[in-house]
Amino acid sequence: MNESDALRLLMRTAEGDAQGFRELYDQTSGKLYAISLGMMKRRDLAEDAVQDAFVRIWHNAGEYRAEKGAVLTWMISIVRYRCLDLLRSSKSRREHLTDGDLVLADEPEDHATPEGSLHAGRDRVRIDECLDELEDQQRHAIQLAYFRGMTHQEVCGQLDLPLGSVKSWIRRGLQQLKRCLE
Repeated sequence: MNESDALRLLMRTAEGDAQGFRELYDQTSGKLYAISLGMMKRRDLAEDAVQDAFVRIWHNAGEYRAEKGAVLTWMISIVRYRCLDLLRSSKSRREHLTDGDLVLADEPEDHATPEGSLHAGRDRVRIDECLDELEDQQRHAIQLAYFRGMTHQEVCGQLDLPLGSVKSWIRRGLQQLKRCLE
């Protein structure tokens, strides 16, 4: 699908056109699912992430800004943020399980290979360690923007802070995360 077709379908979606949304879904869902599956390593979780992402796309289509990137790039970022959110919430749930629960925290996830499972686990642990090094305000702003998929304006509303402060915290936090992960 070329950019002009994607933009046309997204604009129809923003206007509440269900047929336009259906066409956008048909044209992009395979690629978005492949990205989600690569991150989630489980079909059921990948499907959930893509479904949640398309709900977000339906509701937020009018917020897309062409000057910030291609339509597909915007959609991919929504899927990625939803995957990260699901991964973090599943990690949080596993940490809160007790010995009396039916599911054990150490139970292996459904990864394609043992090596893939090991690398995915190491990556998640490393990201969590780096996030823990951030100031509380930076971490919270990044979590809202990147793990919950909120726009900077929505983060401002959630934190009741000016846009400049939120953008600065996110920018500096991302720079620190990049340094930590390198």
